[in-house]
Amino acid sequence: MSKEKEKPEPLDFFIWNVEDVGLWLEEINLGNYREMFKENGVNGEYLEGMSMFTTEQILRFIRKCHMKWGDFITLCKELRRIKVACLKGEQKVRRPWWAQACLSVVFVKAAKRNRQSRVVSLKLEP
Repeated sequence: MSKEKEKPEPLDFFIWNVEDVGLWLEEINLGNYREMFKENGVNGEYLEGMSMFTTEQILRFIRKCHMKWGDFITLCKELRRIKVACLKGEQKVRRPWWAQACLSVVFVKAAKRNRQSRVVSLKLEP
């Protein structure tokens, strides 16, 4: 039986692998860049770091992935949307497979605090 891969949870975007990023690109209508992002190893950690890119790094990324400027703007808007949802606590936190069910409440509270602080730090860092 082939099981369809579960959509990546937006709250976990900074731990996405290249496949998760590819699925997300499809979801935001930028699927034509999926293979190029994969070839360049663009994962969630890379996406998270983009908020601190210099102009030179942004231009290098656009050239490397053969992106149109408008598509890059769309990518940035969608990343911002995910980060805002994280700050507002609108995204569901999944319990990882290794955490016992009885620890779910504790894990979810800690994960939300940690993830929201990561997103806030992205916004505040120069």
